[in-house]
Amino acid sequence: MTTRSSTAEDRRTTTYASGRSHRARRLHVLRADVFGALTVLLVVIAIALWVRGGGIEHNVGPGSVPSSLGRVTGLVASVLLLLQVLLMARIPWVERTWGQDVLARRHRLVGFASFHLMVAHIVLITIGYAEAGRAPVLAQTWTEVTTYPGMLLATAGTAALVVVVVTSVRAARRRLRYESWHLLHLYAYLGVGLALPHQLWAGTDFTRSQAATVFWWGLWACATLAVIACRIALPILRSLRHRIQVDEVIDEGPGVVSVVMSGRRLDRAGLRAGQFCQWRFLGGRGWTRAHPFSLSAMPTGDRLRITAKFLGDGSRALKDLRPGQRVLFEGPYGRMTPERRHRRDVLMVCAGIGITPMRALAEHILNEGASFDSGRLRRPAVTILHRVQAPADQTFAAEFAYLSRRADLTVVPLIGRRSEHSSIFPGPDEVDPQRRLPTLVSGLVSREVYLCGPRSFMHEARRHLVAAGVPEQQIHAEEFQW
Repeated sequence: MTTRSSTAEDRRTTTYASGRSHRARRLHVLRADVFGALTVLLVVIAIALWVRGGGIEHNVGPGSVPSSLGRVTGLVASVLLLLQVLLMARIPWVERTWGQDVLARRHRLVGFASFHLMVAHIVLITIGYAEAGRAPVLAQTWTEVTTYPGMLLATAGTAALVVVVVTSVRAARRRLRYESWHLLHLYAYLGVGLALPHQLWAGTDFTRSQAATVFWWGLWACATLAVIACRIALPILRSLRHRIQVDEVIDEGPGVVSVVMSGRRLDRAGLRAGQFCQWRFLGGRGWTRAHPFSLSAMPTGDRLRITAKFLGDGSRALKDLRPGQRVLFEGPYGRMTPERRHRRDVLMVCAGIGITPMRALAEHILNEGASFDSGRLRRPAVTILHRVQAPADQTFAAEFAYLSRRADLTVVPLIGRRSEHSSIFPGPDEVDPQRRLPTLVSGLVSREVYLCGPRSFMHEARRHLVAAGVPEQQIHAEEFQW
């Protein structure tokens, strides 16, 4: 009876949402719809140009059918390949629409689709030309590679893309360090670049008409400019403008350090609590490779902080940084910001070093002003469930204690080794999450929820929260994908 009354009160809780947040949600949906429609439109245009150029009418004679199918698959593969480049060019408005984790999944989906279509293009074209010339398939393959314009470059580009695809398979990624995978993944740009001469010299469908020439050159130009502008020019300009440098390196506990940085006009850098950037520390070990680290404190006009656990070469190198080292950054990235929520009160569920963005989010939300809720004027309440294996793993414990004295913050440490029943609740006994969660978090279903941790942890947490009555749209999470 008490549970039903509490739930009813939760359901009556006034939704925390401003006109700005509603507009942001509508804008997000509009952007997603526009980009999805643009993808379909580009594929349709590519096929329409092929049909207009006589692609269907030429299906007569030996080898014409596989050759025509090969051309269509090649055209669609080219469109998807360029869209794949655009998806990971880190275009700001595209990233704000979906977030890095969704973009990475779509990049992966589009990438595998374009690769399979590219393989189909190679096989079908070779079979078609072999039938037309009455030549063995292997002999025809050798003739194409050695005599057709741009084919040697295209073959090298295909080999580069094969390397990228093979190392993108999950089984292969598990065996690679992030740094090695990132270096190999750069071969995708090489593969795309080497394919261009073949398409322009040997692909008559790309140059058959003025409309086709404008379409394909325009698509290539957009992809190239997006990479140059968003991956190279914009990060350099922002870094020069804000002049970020290392101020201090702080030991936060076993294998965890924070890097405090200073800079100019950081309030104009667009940094928000809950976001991350790609960082390069000039003069340090491995500075040529960017590494993603989250903000662990609410950024100010002249200072910011990141925190990381030693999980790879990039994070281990942080402990060797020295005050005064210059910093290049790309970003910010990520949509798990305070503005994303539509409820005042918040629950954060995190595991281990996943507490890093939660620390910044909690500080930002607790500093917000009071608002009316169920007839009462009060400031936001934040509860954090922090899953750790040992008490020493409670990063920021002292800072959370300070914040809890100033605002309505409750931190619930879930300490112990992972059980066979749950990755969230420790201990040997099986726990019913639907009963346990409401006892840990007051007003559970009326809170906005942020998740951060390993993929399996977040999936389990989401499942338990939904089962406990939290609406799916109130749960926010971003997975680090690579």
